[in-house]
Amino acid sequence: MSLIDYIVLVVYFLSMAAIGVWCMKKVKHQEDLFLGGRTFGKLFQTFAAFGAGTGANDPVNVGRNTYTSGFSGIWSVLFWLLVTPFYWIFAVWYRRMRHLTIGDWFVERYESRALGAAYSVFGIVFYMLYLSVAFTAVSKVCEPLIAPGQVDGSLKTILLPIIGLVVVVYGVLGGLRAAYWTDLIQGFFIIILSVLLIPFGLALLVENFGDPASEGLMAGFKHLHEQLPAASFQLAGNEFPLYYIVCIFLLNLVGIVVQPHFIATGGGSAKSENSARVGLVVGNFLKRFCTVGWALTGLIMLALLSVDPEIGKDPDKVWGLAAVKLLGPLDIGLVGLMVACLLAALMSSADCYMLVTSALVVRNCYAAYLDREASEERYLLVGRVVGVVIIGGAVFLSLISYDVFGQLKNAWEIPVIFAAPFWIGMFWRRGTKKAAWITVIFSVIVFVLLPMLLPLVPGLQENQSYAVTTAEVSRTVTRPASPADVARRGLKIEAWRLKAEKEPGALEPKELKAGEEFRETRTTAPRSVFWKDGFVRLSGPEKPTVVATHEDDSGARVVTRRYGPETRFRGKGLFNFDFLLYRAIGVDLQGLSREAVEALRLPLKVLVPFLVMIIASLLTRPNSKESLDRFYVKMKTPTEPDPDKDKRELELSYASPDRFDHKKLFPGSSFEIQRPGSMDVIGFILSCLGVVAVILLALWVANLGAS
Repeated sequence: MSLIDYIVLVVYFLSMAAIGVWCMKKVKHQEDLFLGGRTFGKLFQTFAAFGAGTGANDPVNVGRNTYTSGFSGIWSVLFWLLVTPFYWIFAVWYRRMRHLTIGDWFVERYESRALGAAYSVFGIVFYMLYLSVAFTAVSKVCEPLIAPGQVDGSLKTILLPIIGLVVVVYGVLGGLRAAYWTDLIQGFFIIILSVLLIPFGLALLVENFGDPASEGLMAGFKHLHEQLPAASFQLAGNEFPLYYIVCIFLLNLVGIVVQPHFIATGGGSAKSENSARVGLVVGNFLKRFCTVGWALTGLIMLALLSVDPEIGKDPDKVWGLAAVKLLGPLDIGLVGLMVACLLAALMSSADCYMLVTSALVVRNCYAAYLDREASEERYLLVGRVVGVVIIGGAVFLSLISYDVFGQLKNAWEIPVIFAAPFWIGMFWRRGTKKAAWITVIFSVIVFVLLPMLLPLVPGLQENQSYAVTTAEVSRTVTRPASPADVARRGLKIEAWRLKAEKEPGALEPKELKAGEEFRETRTTAPRSVFWKDGFVRLSGPEKPTVVATHEDDSGARVVTRRYGPETRFRGKGLFNFDFLLYRAIGVDLQGLSREAVEALRLPLKVLVPFLVMIIASLLTRPNSKESLDRFYVKMKTPTEPDPDKDKRELELSYASPDRFDHKKLFPGSSFEIQRPGSMDVIGFILSCLGVVAVILLALWVANLGAS
């Protein structure tokens, strides 16, 4: 980075901090700090949802997976696309809660302060782990930008505390108002991040493989297709089969509603219900469209940097190295702008997560158990101290664990602990406090504690009945070699020459020419079914034996290999306890694919807690009718932007709990489901059309320049 890049970065940091100081004078009450006084319109809600939903790890993940797997790598983040139309419905819920935290919702619905406190513990753990991943992502991507050639990761010890300090300054001082103002600015930075590298990459494609004198920028798409095989542009691939996408969609749909930040970005901070809906849906669609830009950037980098040995060792650095090579030579501050954009993606999430977690601790722990009569100044002080602790803890976890990308799946799975009590409590009067506790405890034991504790049982890791692995599958395709294939083959030949000097006798790779027919083989390694981190082979043949060979519909030769009973393994990592049920009902675990194993981990996490909650509710005493009447009529009462008017409407509803019973979908039943209104239906349909638009855009981009 040059001096001008550092100037851009410093100006960005100072601007964010200044916003926090400016907003500080408006923070007088808890509602000001945690929800900005519920005064935000469509624009702020849109960029709040966009910022909170877009982490620094998202463009990194898409860039990395697109580089390694082609355009289908877009699904590493685009899983959430199918959930987006439902946000049109969810947004109303958070506005009608009229609470500062989702923990408050659990307290009200189930008449249990302890359940609200338990939810707070979940929020603290969830966000500290999640933010540590985001901090790590930023550090790894910024290394090639700030310190080219550095491989020891020492930059993080300086960069991460600085980032954390800036987030603390504007978030702790200015609260959600400052966070929303910075999210508005950071949102534009994220959009810039999504497209900044594309024109420079296309120009370099034309310069390297075409004629800059006669060809324009759009010709870069033609050269992109010339350099890469056709399979690189497929939107769906073997890594992301349809059933896996559906499983992730259902898990995300069920779990997203209880992620703590949704009380703010989901609509709780909005001026009106319409602002909540438009902000949440449009903000998330902004991310979906940006995802297409990230995937295109990954493809361009694959064509330009396919032989870069540094990326070959660590694909996470695709984004950083691309910025260095494309923007660095210009020396006009664009590298500094790219770093600022990456930081914006992190900080726009971190500020929101910090504030909602602070609110949980203040409302559902401190105020509930330690000091119910504290002044607003005391609550604000506690909230700010907690915010510092949350960010500090996330930075610390990132510093001590630099490779935490695998933890991202926790964002999908951990929320199922509270998902069933939320959904059932929202729509079924029969859901009880005891049933909610039983479900939460059951989920913690089965999905968190048992997988961690069972590996400690002596002999379990060496028990061969759990040494079940998927098959090794090799897929060989015969096709014309692309220039990228030729470049990679050249890299293999060079590596062979270096190795041959030390270890003579290795077979030399054959030289390859563009257009020449060659066989490409991609092998999927075996995966342990019961052990999350795989296995160690203790004895037996080193390589599995061929058990089947066939041609698939595309003409590819598929070879399946399996380890025989003579091979012994020792499991590693967490124990996938839920696969015991699949074995009990007769599922052929050994016959599963890697993708099927991943997908089958999810249905039980979605369905079983709901079954537990329903059965436990039928066997336990219902909550008081009075509290249920107040809760459900409040959730049915439309909110008013004017607080006084909204209070009057609530009083009318409390006086007549059956005020909206004529709108029930199942009159006379215990199900509190209202008939959808015209606004619900129209908004949902338009959102579904948005889903189609994103998919069509992705297909169009993937085919630009194709012959």
